[in-house]
Amino acid sequence: MQPTFRFAPSPNGALHLGHALSALLNFEAARRTGGRFLLRIEDIDTVRCTDDKVAQMLDDLDWLGIRWEEPVMRQSGRFAVYAGQLEALKQQGLAYPSTASRKDIQTAVTDWQNQTGKDWPRDPDGAFLYPRGMLSAKESDEGDVAWRLDMQKARQQHTVALVWQENGPLSPYYPHCASIDAMPEVWGDVILARKDCPTSYHLSVVIDDATQGITHIVRGQDLYAATSLHRLLQTMLGLPAPVYHHHRLLTDIGGQKLSKSRQSLSLKALRQDGVTASEIRSLIRWSDADLEAFAANEPAAIDP
Repeated sequence: MQPTFRFAPSPNGALHLGHALSALLNFEAARRTGGRFLLRIEDIDTVRCTDDKVAQMLDDLDWLGIRWEEPVMRQSGRFAVYAGQLEALKQQGLAYPSTASRKDIQTAVTDWQNQTGKDWPRDPDGAFLYPRGMLSAKESDEGDVAWRLDMQKARQQHTVALVWQENGPLSPYYPHCASIDAMPEVWGDVILARKDCPTSYHLSVVIDDATQGITHIVRGQDLYAATSLHRLLQTMLGLPAPVYHHHRLLTDIGGQKLSKSRQSLSLKALRQDGVTASEIRSLIRWSDADLEAFAANEPAAIDP
């Protein structure tokens, strides 16, 4: 199978140096392996993800010297696909409705913590695990409804040992390709479809990677833990599992990762200040060592 890589930004803000690293890694890895490089616009948030931001992203990537296959996939045009896959999970009894708000969750957890003197568990992103037992009255499919994964039932139905292939010396935990045990339970009953659209990042990303035939997912270490959840969703939906490579993150002088939400210095601003595309590689500390993971002996994707 021809190696196929992708870069999938969300146009809810401007691209920064961290995006440049990820985009260049995928583009150069595809070139080195004789593979394909695809671009996907993850714009399920149709309010914040605007056409002008998409246009700026494409212009920034072109300026970096990155070329991609056409047409570019946009998630905003695939809501019916996601809804169909969500319906399949509903039919299996693996998704349930919830009208609970963030305030409802916060109140329920805070009350429990005050009563018990204990800490409620959090997911890898730091959010409280959904307290389903305390919010059973919110399980209604009327009004503004989100759909959540029934994690307990999903693990009962899919009891196989979930693993993924982590490839590359840049993983701080594994110096070479390794089979990693997935632990989706740490995410609890995650949202599969938000109240404002029929999908979520986790659901749409695994569906689209399968649709585009992605064989290698190269993304930042901040998404390492999410791979456990994605492997479960791939298994539930009968989708193939790509090989993963979680690359280093760029941080600011305070040690925090670059982020659109924190308004990290954008590629557009750097361009306006006269920085050249070649100088971007120096700023991100580009090295051929970043591509050692794709030099030889590529592992094959594993079956769902």
